[in-house]
Amino acid sequence: MTGPTGDQGRLPFGGEAPEVATAGEPEPPAGRVVRVLPDIAAIDRTFDYLVPEAWEQDGRADLVRVGSQVRIVLAGRRVGAWVVEVDVEPPQGVSLLPLAHLGGLGPDGDVIELARWAAHRWAGRTAALLTTASSANRVRALPAAPRATPVPAGPTLWAEAALDTPRSVVRLAPNSDILPLVLAAARRGDALVVAPTHTMVGRLAARLRRTGLPVSVVPRDWAGAASGGLVLGARAAALAPVRDLAVVMVIDEHDESLREERVPTWNARDVAIERARRAGVPCMLTSPCPSLEALAWGSEEVPPRSRERAGWPVLDVIDRRDGDPVHGGLLGEALAPILRRDWEEPGAPAHLPVVCVLNRRGRSRLLACVGCGELARCEEHRVPLTMADDDVLECPVDGGRRPVVCAECGSTRFRNLRAGVTRVREELEALAGRPVVEVTADADEVADADVYVGTEAVLHRVDRAARVVFLEIDQELLAPRMRAAEQALALLVRAARLVGPRSAGGRLVVQTRQPGHEVLQAVLHADPGRLAGPEAARRQLLRLPPYSAMAQVSGAVAAEFIERLGTPEGIDVLGPKDGSWLVRASDPAALADTLAAVRRPPGRLRIEVDPARI
Repeated sequence: MTGPTGDQGRLPFGGEAPEVATAGEPEPPAGRVVRVLPDIAAIDRTFDYLVPEAWEQDGRADLVRVGSQVRIVLAGRRVGAWVVEVDVEPPQGVSLLPLAHLGGLGPDGDVIELARWAAHRWAGRTAALLTTASSANRVRALPAAPRATPVPAGPTLWAEAALDTPRSVVRLAPNSDILPLVLAAARRGDALVVAPTHTMVGRLAARLRRTGLPVSVVPRDWAGAASGGLVLGARAAALAPVRDLAVVMVIDEHDESLREERVPTWNARDVAIERARRAGVPCMLTSPCPSLEALAWGSEEVPPRSRERAGWPVLDVIDRRDGDPVHGGLLGEALAPILRRDWEEPGAPAHLPVVCVLNRRGRSRLLACVGCGELARCEEHRVPLTMADDDVLECPVDGGRRPVVCAECGSTRFRNLRAGVTRVREELEALAGRPVVEVTADADEVADADVYVGTEAVLHRVDRAARVVFLEIDQELLAPRMRAAEQALALLVRAARLVGPRSAGGRLVVQTRQPGHEVLQAVLHADPGRLAGPEAARRQLLRLPPYSAMAQVSGAVAAEFIERLGTPEGIDVLGPKDGSWLVRASDPAALADTLAAVRRPPGRLRIEVDPARI
C-alpha cells in the first residue's frame, strides 16, 4: 500500500488509490510491485504493494501472479486480498509496504475481468465475485493435467448438433436424459457445465464418473478444474477455473437457484453466457421451459413433437368452477380417489407417495363469488383482489379499491378460498383415511408417509412421487408478480420430474378455476411454446424484461440514492412502494452505467438488479 505505516489509520474512500508523499525524494521501490484488491466489502479499489525480498530468495515470489491470494496490512490490520496486476509501475514519490503473507493460487486474469464485468452489471463489489471464484482451501500448486480419456459413446441425442451454434437454447422435456448432451460437450474439450442445484450436480457427476470420464466438481475440486478436463458445479461454477475452455453449458437455465440472492444478485446463466462470448466458444442453455431472457438471447432448438410429448407426464385438470362455491371447500370430491390410491391394485408392492402442494405467501387471499364461482380479479392487472375490510376489495399491485361486487354476476357475497397448510393437512387426513405428513422449508427431516402436503419445498424434499397434486394452482398463476406465469410453469416442471413421464404412468393433478390458462395448456399439450408467445407479447407491451432492464432499490438510504439519481434521459423511476423504488432502463448495460454513476450515500442500501419476484 502507498504511504507509511503511521498513516494507515485514515483511509480516503474516494478518488484514486492513496498516495502519501514522504519527506524528500524517496528512492524508487526496489523489487516487484503488484496491485491488489482487498477482500473488504466497503472498499472496491486497488492498492500497490511490494513483493518482499525474502520471497524472491525462497521462491515464494514465483507464486505471486495474477489471482494469487495474499494478506496485506491495510488501515492497521491484516486483511485478505487478490493480486490483480503484477509488475506494475508504482506512482512517483511514495513509499510502498510489502505483502504480509502468501496464501495460494486464485482465479486467473480472465476470470478476474469477468468478475469485474459482473460486479458492474449487477451493481455490486468485485470482491464478492472473486470470493466465489476462489478456492476455499489454499492451493499452492496445480495437479498434473489429466490423461486424455476417450469420452464414451452414448445414445445419440437430437440436440447434439446445437453445439455447433454459438448461441443455442435447447428445449428438453422434463424427463429427458441430459447425460448424452453433457458427454457430447465433453468431446469438444474442456467443458464447463453449470447446473442449478448441488443435488443435480452430485447425481450427474456420479453418472459421469461411472463412464470413466474424469470430472472436477467445484468448489471441492477447484485445483483439479484448473488443471483441465470437464468442470461441473452449481451457481459458483460459472466463475470456476477451466484450463482451456471449449464449450459452456447451462442446465435448467430457467431455475431461480442460478441467481444469487445476496447483493450483487448475479445470475450464473448470464455470467456463463458472457464467459463463453469472451472466450469465443459455443454456449448452450437447456430447459424444459426456456425463459424469455434465454429465447431473446439465442436460437431455440425444439425436439421432435413425439419425443417432447413422451417426456412430459399426463395432466389431469379438476375444474373447480363446476363445484359448489358455497359449500365446496379446498378439497373437492375428485381428490378422494387420488388420495385413497384407488388406481392401485390390491396387494401391490410398496408404492410411491402422493404429494400435495399448497403455497401460501404473505397475506394474499383468494376470493370466489358465491353466486357464479368466478374469482375476484383486478380488471386492469388480472391479479386476485384481496379483502381490505368488510366492504372493500383491494388490488395488491397499485392499491386500487372497489366495492365487494362480482364483475361477472353482480353478487355481493364472496367465499374466502384461502386455507393454511396445517389446516389442509387435517382435512386431507380425513379425506384420505390415512396419516398425512406436513412438509415446509423449515422441516429438518421428512418422515416416510403415503401422503405429503406442504409448500413448494415439498417438491425438493421428496425424490419420487406417484402423483403430485396442486391444490390451488390459481394462486401461482395469478400471483402479482412479473414472472408469475414462468414461475408457475417451473413448479409444474419440478413436479413432472417427481412423477416421471407418461410412459411410466406419471400424472400431475391441478385444481383450478381457469383451465384455459396458457401455463396449464402448455403442460396439458406438452408444449411450452404455448406460454412463451403470449407472455413475450405482454412483456413487450409493458416494457418488462427482457425488453428492458430493472433494478429494485431499497434500504434506509434508498430515498437519498434515488434523489441523487435524478431523472436521467431514458431512465424511468417507479415508486416508492413499501419503501422501495424500481429503476428501469432500455437494456442491462444502460442500467449498469446509470447505477454506477450515482455516488452511494452512507447507510444501508440494497440494489437488486434483475429482481426475480416483483
